[in-house]
Amino acid sequence: MMRKQFVLSVLAGLCAVMFFGACSKTGTPGGTAKVDLRLTDAPGPFEHVYLDIQGIEFHTDESGWQSADVLLPGIYDVLKLRNGVDSLIASATLPTGTLSQVRVILGDENSFVIDGEQIPFKVPSGKQSGLKFNVHQELLSDGSYTVWTDFDVAKSIVETGNGAYIVKPVIRVFTELTNGRIEGVVAPMSPDYSVIVTATSETDTATAIPNEDGYFLMSGLPEGNYTVIAEPDSTSGLAVSTVADVPVKFGIISDLGTLTLAPAVVEE
Repeated sequence: MMRKQFVLSVLAGLCAVMFFGACSKTGTPGGTAKVDLRLTDAPGPFEHVYLDIQGIEFHTDESGWQSADVLLPGIYDVLKLRNGVDSLIASATLPTGTLSQVRVILGDENSFVIDGEQIPFKVPSGKQSGLKFNVHQELLSDGSYTVWTDFDVAKSIVETGNGAYIVKPVIRVFTELTNGRIEGVVAPMSPDYSVIVTATSETDTATAIPNEDGYFLMSGLPEGNYTVIAEPDSTSGLAVSTVADVPVKFGIISDLGTLTLAPAVVEE
């Protein structure tokens, strides 16, 4: 097998993007606000994507950089964090003001697993100065804010024609107030083949890999009408299943029920 090469100069944009959805919008000037950092993922057709998270820092314009302890420092397999599953990385109490940046400090044990081969990668300045992300969110006194890190692996890691892989970050940013969701179940499912679910509108495309029981959930979708396609790989002998005109509205989960994969029709 040709050793896979990666273009990683833009990986810093891939690993995380922070957004803040205020659970509480009332408060008075001064005081503190609670901020939680959570890790989740829009998966791709890879066995594992490992990130070695060692530190978190928050920057407010009024108070500068402040460190927050990672609850469990170490390696996170982000592909396990899908279909509504996330992991609390850090929790901090910050002074009120404007939160302008978040910095994620990575260790050395970052890697992909593709076709059974584990390939380490380095993130420029990931260990020294960390991965910095602009936020620009006002923190109100006694407010409670949730922070997700979410990236679309399927669209961010692209295989080229010569067997190489190029990293082109595709980041999904959404808040609790702008979170459209689609869920459903793909059947039948089997460990002998894989299935990728794609939701496409005029302005957006999202992907999901169902769990072993076929369940999938896509989050952070803008409002609109979507076409959802469940596509098994070519070894399955099954045809794609398509649902058109799926409405997505904020605050509501669009439940598709079961998407049935019928046997593929073979043309003679």
